[in-house]
Amino acid sequence: MNMAAIVEIKDLKKIYRGRMQTLTALNNVSLKIEKGSFTALIGKSGSGKSTLLNCIAGLIPFDDGSIIISKTELNKMNEEQRAEFRCHNLGIVQQFFCLIAELTVHDNLMIPFDLNDEKREEKYVEELLRQLELFDVEERFPFELSGGQQQRVAIARALSRKPSLVLADEPTGNLDRQSGHQVIRLLKKAQAYFDQTVIFATHDLELAKYADQIFLIEDGQVTPYE
Repeated sequence: MNMAAIVEIKDLKKIYRGRMQTLTALNNVSLKIEKGSFTALIGKSGSGKSTLLNCIAGLIPFDDGSIIISKTELNKMNEEQRAEFRCHNLGIVQQFFCLIAELTVHDNLMIPFDLNDEKREEKYVEELLRQLELFDVEERFPFELSGGQQQRVAIARALSRKPSLVLADEPTGNLDRQSGHQVIRLLKKAQAYFDQTVIFATHDLELAKYADQIFLIEDGQVTPYE
C-alpha cells in the first residue's frame, strides 16, 4: 500500500507502576497504520495488545513518545480534549457486546447519533446492516440474537458515525471459532465497502490472517509479523 498514514506512533512507552513492582507494557513502540487498511495486532494474553489500543484511543495516558491520528497529536491534548476527539473520530468495539437489552437492534444503532444530537443516518445504517448480514434482525432485541450477531451489532454501532478509525479489542473473544471467523470476515467486508481503517487485536493467528498487515506484540515490543 502506498497511502498516507492515519496513525503514527513513535517511541511509545507505557509503564504500569504498582506498590511492589513496575511493568513496562510498551517499550519504545513505533509503527504506522495506513488509511484504509485492515490491521491485526497479535500476541498472547498480557502482551500489551489492549494497552496499545487503549493508548491509541486516548483512554489511558502513556509515559513517553507520541501518537498522531489524522494529524492530531494526542499527547498535546488534555483528558477532555481526548474524549471529544475520540467521540468524533474513533469507533470502538469491545470484547463484550455492551448492547442495551431493552432496545432493538435498530435503536441500539441510533444511540451514537442521539447522544451527540446528530441527525440519524438511517440509509447509511441500513447499508451497514446489509453488509454485516443483520438486515433481517433489525427489530429484534439482543437476547433474541446469537453471540456472533450481537458482536456484529456492536461493530455496526462503532461504524455508524463514519469514524476515521475503528479499534476492536479481541472482538471474537466471547465467540466460538465459527462465529469468530464470520465476525472478522464481515468486519473486513464492511471495512472495504465503507473505506474504513480498522485495527483489531487477537491472540488467534488464523483470524489475524484476514488482515492486510499483522504486527506481533511480545515483551512490550511491536514488530511486523512475517
